[in-house]
Amino acid sequence: MASRQGSSGGEPLTWRSDFDKFVVTANFERRGWERWGLAGDDDWNVYWANVYTVKQIFNPENGLRLGDRQMVNHFPNHYELTRKDLMVKNLKRYRKELEKEALGSGAYDRGGSSGRTAGSAHGVSDIGRHFSVQEQLDFVPLTFSLPADYSLFVEEFRRVPNSTWIMKPTGKAQGKGIFLVNKLAQVKKWGTGLMAGSTMRNPQQEAYIVSRYVNNPLLVGGKKFDLRIYVVVTSYRPLKAYISRLGFARFCNVKYSAEVGDIDNVYVHLTNVAIQKHGDDYNENHGNKWSIANLRLYLEGTRGRAATDELFAGINDVMIHSLRSVQNVIINDRHCFELYGYDLLVDENLKPWLIEVNASPSLSATTEADRALKHR
Repeated sequence: MASRQGSSGGEPLTWRSDFDKFVVTANFERRGWERWGLAGDDDWNVYWANVYTVKQIFNPENGLRLGDRQMVNHFPNHYELTRKDLMVKNLKRYRKELEKEALGSGAYDRGGSSGRTAGSAHGVSDIGRHFSVQEQLDFVPLTFSLPADYSLFVEEFRRVPNSTWIMKPTGKAQGKGIFLVNKLAQVKKWGTGLMAGSTMRNPQQEAYIVSRYVNNPLLVGGKKFDLRIYVVVTSYRPLKAYISRLGFARFCNVKYSAEVGDIDNVYVHLTNVAIQKHGDDYNENHGNKWSIANLRLYLEGTRGRAATDELFAGINDVMIHSLRSVQNVIINDRHCFELYGYDLLVDENLKPWLIEVNASPSLSATTEADRALKHR
């Protein structure tokens, strides 16, 4: 593929996009970059492509080669982190590697203490907190892949019979196909295509994960929320990641309830904007969102500065550990970068939980405040 020289060669960069999203186009244009023409040539510098296009670009059978000054917005196998089942698989493997490393160094005992501090070889924060390997990587709820791990799931379910679980398709987003269960019979119904809310005639053909539901979420005004935080990775080896300060909290419309009668109420349990915007109580002015800065002010006022700092240091640890878990798995092509949308939940003990990582986070603005935040 041919490419322009870019600003270093005296010409403006040329961008191309598969999405006509304001967040993308406005940020390119305000930098003085030129939009790629439709003449069919490959004379572009930055391509904001969908995952299918990237798959085609890196398909060896197509014989395409990117130029020295061309970049695309996905790594070839980005799904190792962004597909729910693969994320869990890679984190489990990474945890075993850390435990083996700690055991080999003599710093790991049977009680789980590795003697590491966050900020050491595999840590992030530099505030002197001592964590065992288990504590460092205990940020994903217990998860099984279905149907492959069904027997293991049943064993765990029967061990703790009164718990609630959440089922999610591995390859979908925006809350599609998600439902909660608290009885094995519900999972068996799903397995035969009878589960209410299932959109599949033959769900066995689509992989699911089932995770223990975090039933003690931190509430603000009685409502559950999660966090969307953006992370840009420009290299995996060495790992170079940039965490945005401009994330936001997404709130449910309806006050949280752990009652069995509300288990099917998506406006109580699922924070996805794609779902909440259809609720009667959805606020179109603020879009059920708070900026991270406002959430932090609230937490400092209600939980204290030290606890709030600890929470956000823990969130940073979660994101870096998740990236390290795929550091040696991702194809580290120098023509690639990735914008990840991290979804995290905070429980009432101010413990962060990683819910999922999105390869194509929403770049649409639902409110003026949202538009201003994403345009920065």
